[in-house]
Amino acid sequence: MNAPLPAESLRTANVAPPKRAFVIVVGNEKGGAGKSTVAIHLAVALMRMGLRVATLDLDVRQRSLDRYLENRRAWSERSGVSLAMPVTAQIEPSRLRSLDDAERAEAAIWGETRVELDRVSDVIIVDTPGGDTNLSRLAHGAADIIITPVNDSFVDFDLLAAVDPATFEVKRPSLYAELVWNSRKHKAAREKKPIDWIVMRNRMSSLDARNKRRVGGGLNALSKKVGFRLAPGFSERVIYRELFPKGLTLLDLTDQGSTVRFTMSHIAARQELRDLVIALKLPMLEGRTLPF
Repeated sequence: MNAPLPAESLRTANVAPPKRAFVIVVGNEKGGAGKSTVAIHLAVALMRMGLRVATLDLDVRQRSLDRYLENRRAWSERSGVSLAMPVTAQIEPSRLRSLDDAERAEAAIWGETRVELDRVSDVIIVDTPGGDTNLSRLAHGAADIIITPVNDSFVDFDLLAAVDPATFEVKRPSLYAELVWNSRKHKAAREKKPIDWIVMRNRMSSLDARNKRRVGGGLNALSKKVGFRLAPGFSERVIYRELFPKGLTLLDLTDQGSTVRFTMSHIAARQELRDLVIALKLPMLEGRTLPF
């Protein structure tokens, strides 16, 4: 017969594990794919659904997402219009000269930041840099969903894998695909949880060009070989560039004081955002109706 557990062990066994926020990483290793635009629109959409959202911008040089939110806060104060704002956090890369020491220090601050954001949010959205960094690898390893926006070109196609241009047979996975693969493998071993990888075709042209069809066919074939889901992305629209200085999103345009005339193009763009949120299949939104 097993010996009875001491009282302290009994108390510990009955304590619920700490709450973990759902982590969405918007990442690839190429700039200009629209990662920050995706991140801010997704953040506002989820806040509209009543979720507590935190954002973490790991692009320590550009800080596009942080600048977007600074513009949003300034516009709100200047206009006297209350806008939904996520909790924000920042992590600076270590300046230690030893690579091993620097990576250990970054892992420690990542862990501390994650615990704090878990406490105050339901969803953490991480915007990653267009390059390989230790902090980006840490974020990918903690993800529940990785969203990889790619522009509609074979330049971005190469971000996922090197392929035969005629048959689209995979010659070898890209370095980024290997990063995602390793992140999925380690999380499955560590937490017994999968990472859902979603590739979204972003900044798409409205023209039905031959190259657009070829990229689409190639991505469909590649998704079965590399292991990602395809999701609808955002079309190329001037409105996204115009909204950045104000810090506004498509979901803010009908709010009082937005000063941006709402058009049919904006309605179509909003539908693209709806389609993306639906395609993500977020567990906390199951069975709920989108309010936008």
